[in-house]
Amino acid sequence: MPLEKSAKIILKDCMNLKHNESCLIITDSKLKTIGKILLKNSLKITNLMKTKSFRGTKNAKRFLVKSKLILTTIPEAHGAEPSKHVSDEMLKYDVILIPTTKSLSHTKARENASRKGARIASMPGITAEMMKRALNVDFNKIKIINKKLIEKLKDKNKIKIMTKKGTTIEFQVKGRKWIGDDGIYTKKGAFGNLPAGEIFIAPLENKTKGVIIVDASVGGIGKVDKNIKIIIKNGFIEKISGGKIANSFKKLLKDRLCKNVAELGIGTNCKAKITGNVLEDEKAAGTCHIAFGNNRHFGGKVDVPFHVDVVIKNPTIYADGVLIMKDGKIKS
Repeated sequence: MPLEKSAKIILKDCMNLKHNESCLIITDSKLKTIGKILLKNSLKITNLMKTKSFRGTKNAKRFLVKSKLILTTIPEAHGAEPSKHVSDEMLKYDVILIPTTKSLSHTKARENASRKGARIASMPGITAEMMKRALNVDFNKIKIINKKLIEKLKDKNKIKIMTKKGTTIEFQVKGRKWIGDDGIYTKKGAFGNLPAGEIFIAPLENKTKGVIIVDASVGGIGKVDKNIKIIIKNGFIEKISGGKIANSFKKLLKDRLCKNVAELGIGTNCKAKITGNVLEDEKAAGTCHIAFGNNRHFGGKVDVPFHVDVVIKNPTIYADGVLIMKDGKIKS
C-alpha cells in the first residue's frame, strides 16, 4: 500500500496526469516492479469508458487505453541513448515516467520529448524505500527553498566550495542559469528527477579548478568506502585517488569529455538521506554535488553519453564572496 500511495503522489501531485492524457512508463528488468505499480495507477486515471456514436449506433462503448509500459535495455553508463523504438515512443505521450537503472535524463531522446511538450520525471535507480521516504514531502516547501537559493545565487560569477575534510574548489558561472527542481512538473515540457529537491547549474567549461573530497557517494557505484580525492584543473579531472569506489569511478572515465566538470548542484529535500543511491543522495539537504560529462541539456556545451555525480556532505559555499551555506546549513 505505501508504494501505491507514492505512485499516486507522482501521478497526481507531481505530474497532474489527467484522464484525457496519455502516459508512458519506461523501465527495465531491474525496476519492472516499480514500473508496473506506476502503470497500474496511471491506468486508473487514463483509461476511460467513453460513450460515442458511430456508424449510426448510439451509445456504443469504446475502451481507450492511454497508458503504456515499455522495457528498455540497461546501458553501461548514465546518459546513454535508448533505442530508436524507445526514442520514437517518447514523442507520442503527454506524461513520461522513467524508473530505469541508468539515467535517461541527459539524452537527446529525453530532450526531444520535452521539446514536443511531454512532462517528464526521470527516476534512475529509484527504490521502494526511496519512494516511500523521499516522495512524501512538501513540494511547495522545496519550491520556496529553491527559489530563495536561486535568488541569492543569480547573477553571481564565482562559486567557491569548501569543506572541513579538504574540499576547496572554484567554479565560474557567469552567464549560466541556475535551475530549480522542485518535483512539480505540471507545465508543458516540464522535466526533472523524482525524488526531487535541488538547484543546479552548468559551470563554464575549462574554468573549474581545485580539489574535491567526496565523502558521501558516487553515482551508479554507491557510498564511498574511503574519501575520494579529485584534483580538477582547467575544468577537467586531473587525478583521482582513494579506495575501491575511487577505482571503480576511474574506470568509468573512458575519454576526456567524461572528465568534464558538467554540473554543480545543491540538495534541498529534508526527507532525503545518504543511502549510496545518488538519485536520493544529491537531493539531501545539507549536501552539494558535482557531476562530470554531459551538460548540454541544461545550459552547457559538452555532449557525451555520460553523466555521473559525486556527493559531498556539509559544504560551505560562497558566491562572489557572499556566504550562502555554512557547513551544510543555508544562511538566512
